[in-house]
Amino acid sequence: MKSIRSDEEIQSIREACQIAANVLQRLVDVVEEGMTTYDLDQLGRKYIEEYGAESACHNYRSGNHIFPAFTCLSINEEIVHGIGRLQRTIQAGDVVSIDVVVRYRGFIGDNARTVLIAPIADENQMLIDATRESLNYALTFARAGNRVGDISNAVERFIKRHNFGIVREFVGHGVGATMHEAPQIPNFGRRGSGALLKPGMCLAIEPMINLGTGKVDMLDDGWTAVTRDRKASAHFEHTVLVTSGDPEILTIPNL
Repeated sequence: MKSIRSDEEIQSIREACQIAANVLQRLVDVVEEGMTTYDLDQLGRKYIEEYGAESACHNYRSGNHIFPAFTCLSINEEIVHGIGRLQRTIQAGDVVSIDVVVRYRGFIGDNARTVLIAPIADENQMLIDATRESLNYALTFARAGNRVGDISNAVERFIKRHNFGIVREFVGHGVGATMHEAPQIPNFGRRGSGALLKPGMCLAIEPMINLGTGKVDMLDDGWTAVTRDRKASAHFEHTVLVTSGDPEILTIPNL
């Protein structure tokens, strides 16, 4: 599968990413204590449809499992791929990760953010800040002439200073006509290793960082990944375009 996109394809990816970013921002703005994750997911479905897009998560198949929700909503110890449920109510002090992936005119936009529900524990705030800042730091390495390992190593070096756990089972990836394309982008690695970055590559960079261990368990639903020690996890993600100059972050809301 090709990783270098034409100008026309890049413009379509820009549009998809803009929608994904706006939907994510709207969900961040409304999430609150007392809301069920099912209701939040249904708002995500509504917002996506308002832009004329569709959820790339809904009915996504992995092996024998089909994802039933329209967004990924992961609470506290849930790392990624949490499913909105009527039985799951957002509570005071929760750590809420919201991951929005849309398909628009045949192309994908992908982004995620973690928010905190008051009252906010100091350790959760530190986790959120470190994860977000590790993404911002890693994005600066998404430059032509660098390699995937430069991005991966940037996340790892940043997080190691904070002694948080780095998830290894799930990684960033290329973005284009499908949700997960080459190259894979781990949040750990060696500088100068991996695929060479070239103008026209669209990459989803997404640190998934845990308060405690980086080890992961899978729930019986076949989708939800949780921290083995059941401590909180955070997830931040942007889609970025590699250019001949500075990287272009595609998932910045313009509401």
